[in-house]
Amino acid sequence: MAAPMLRWVGRGRLWSFARVDGGSCHRREAPTGSTSNWIRGQSSVAQQPLYTTQKPRKGEHKWAAVVGLEIHAQISSNSKLFSGSQVRFSAPPNSLVSFFDASLPGTLPVLNRRCVEAAVMTGLALNCHINKKSLFDRKHYFYADLPAGYQITQQRLPIAVNGSLTYGVCAGKKQSQVIPKTVRIKQIQLEQDSGKSLHDDLRSQTLIDLNRAEGQLRVDANISVHHPGEPLGVRTEVKNLNSIRFLAKAIDYEIQRQINELENGGEILNETRSFHYQLGCTMSMRDKEGKQDYRFMPEPNLPPLVLYDATSLPAGADPQQVINIDQIRETLPELPSVTRERLVQQYGMLLEHSFTLLNEVGLLEFFQNVIKETRAEPKKVTSWVLNTFLGYLKQQNLAVSESPVTPSALAELLDLLDSRTISSAAAKQVFEELWKREGKTPGQIVSEKQLELMEDRGALEQLCHSMMEAHPQVVMDLKKGNPRAINKLIGLVRKATQSRADPAMIKEILEKKLSS
Repeated sequence: MAAPMLRWVGRGRLWSFARVDGGSCHRREAPTGSTSNWIRGQSSVAQQPLYTTQKPRKGEHKWAAVVGLEIHAQISSNSKLFSGSQVRFSAPPNSLVSFFDASLPGTLPVLNRRCVEAAVMTGLALNCHINKKSLFDRKHYFYADLPAGYQITQQRLPIAVNGSLTYGVCAGKKQSQVIPKTVRIKQIQLEQDSGKSLHDDLRSQTLIDLNRAEGQLRVDANISVHHPGEPLGVRTEVKNLNSIRFLAKAIDYEIQRQINELENGGEILNETRSFHYQLGCTMSMRDKEGKQDYRFMPEPNLPPLVLYDATSLPAGADPQQVINIDQIRETLPELPSVTRERLVQQYGMLLEHSFTLLNEVGLLEFFQNVIKETRAEPKKVTSWVLNTFLGYLKQQNLAVSESPVTPSALAELLDLLDSRTISSAAAKQVFEELWKREGKTPGQIVSEKQLELMEDRGALEQLCHSMMEAHPQVVMDLKKGNPRAINKLIGLVRKATQSRADPAMIKEILEKKLSS
């Protein structure tokens, strides 16, 4: 309990689409309860939209969905948000619990500076306005994993508001067109985490672990559907989704379920649902018709959180006693959107290639290290990293950090290719040998396997002449105007030289002999 958590809440995102037919794995609810519309959405930081517009069939009404995400992210800190207890994954139950975590009378919260700095940094990265004054509140509810009977959060005046995240969506037949999208972030707030409930069905009992709650990230998805131009529909909330894949599946299923329910004459209940990952469907947990009164009130044991910037920082202030927003802004790393733009401008790569470099952990660093050490053109480096190198990683299900080919080795290989020491086919042979982890350099492999390009033009001319004599029908086809025939001759010559001959030189020699 009291583990440091960031809670992102914001406005919902709207998708338009036609009716989608789908199955169901839940019993039909009785059409009772409120049909009040969802006014306030939750935050969304999805990397791509889950729906695209489809044209409705004749006679069908178009539907629109509003989806918002409430994201709970654990802050990377050594201690908890309001106590000095450690944060350590997989620690024995209740082994990291202070008196405050256990809610013993007389204990007081002490705000963790590192958590505040992390919240400010997150807000800046998401283009939020950072409130120089924010407040803490008590949210009252009674459950076994919350021994105090309330949770410390930021309901009235959170630390950051009104942000946005811009991302790209691949579209087109070959997914080669990148369309920019922007999602709005309503607010970011620091929030005390509850404990973890461990249910023992065999003994009909529940055990509580007050170390901290579930995982490093979890998402609650709020979903509703309506006809465009009409009021928003009744929302449902799918709780505690802990992976992007399950989040997408849950939203996908819930939108289809709501459309089917409404088109069959039913009503959508304002309820909490869970996602059954094995069945791939959402299931009702509890209704929200009787709205819970959390009885929010100011947290009396925490003063307002006051932040400063360069213009408001008091003269002579102790840097250890204040938090400077501008100072944190200077420590921000290059954000992904800026990095993608830089890659496109600096190396002339396609935007979708920049997305791939950033989406694979460690791939951008690998690419940049190769660039530093090779004379090859950036476009050639991009092609080898994204096609050959990444292809081998995917085939063997390896991370970039587990690759047997280092950036230095690939840079040396590309230099050999760039200097026309070896052909493209030979370069692929060398790469395959490098992948075997035998500790040899590209130069050693080329020397041992005699993969250097043929420099003896006379010998190559003689070989081309022999191939033309051995395949008169191919020569005849070429003279009749079949342009593909020369490719066959080039292939035969390259095969005879074990791919050591330059295809351009072979073509030049063949064309010269045919015209003479």
